[in-house]
Amino acid sequence: MVDAQKAGIGGSAGMRPHERLEASRLENQGLARHGLHRPDHETIAAYETHAAAYAQSWESQPADDELHELLEKFLLPGTVAEIGCGSGRDAAWLAAHGWQVTGYDASSALVGEARRLHPETRFEIATLPALDGLPTFDNVYCETVIMHLEPAAAMESVRRLGGLLRPGGRLYLSWRADGSSDRRDERGRLYTKITVDQVLGEIEGFAVLYRSETTSASSGKRVCRIVAQRP
Repeated sequence: MVDAQKAGIGGSAGMRPHERLEASRLENQGLARHGLHRPDHETIAAYETHAAAYAQSWESQPADDELHELLEKFLLPGTVAEIGCGSGRDAAWLAAHGWQVTGYDASSALVGEARRLHPETRFEIATLPALDGLPTFDNVYCETVIMHLEPAAAMESVRRLGGLLRPGGRLYLSWRADGSSDRRDERGRLYTKITVDQVLGEIEGFAVLYRSETTSASSGKRVCRIVAQRP
């Protein structure tokens, strides 16, 4: 897991939110020149520090019946990778409804919460955009995660998520749609503005089976959702 001091998070502690955002953007621009994109360490650090509180909040949210109906309609039978599993609630729901699920998260503390809350489901550590060492799956499920990355890293993540699919496999992907510009919240989590056209441009050749912008019945936030099938 990320060491905050090694990642340079400690050096930004005295910065204002917009200054931290600009510093992070400049660092990522330098990495991008070399074809590299990194996870957002400040976001991961926020989840590491407050994992128990976030897990409790997510577990207490009402079930999203609209989302569940969408998954039952479009996901294929077989295996599912949930990327950014958080407390493990969605992975556990998928497992209880017949899918073979592995939940992955960049935060070791959140993975620990997921294992504690849902011991019947498998959870492992993996970090976007690299997702090193993962096999391929019939389905990939990624709920409101990619907006926590800088724009270039978010787009690389979309490509990587598509690459985890077996031929004919299906991707469910969503992200927050309630911001007009990039920002960080009070705990340092990054929220990058992402458009549907940007996302679809990264999975060109996929068949788009579903797309919408709606208010999540679980979080109450505006989200964009797509389901796409790999050729």
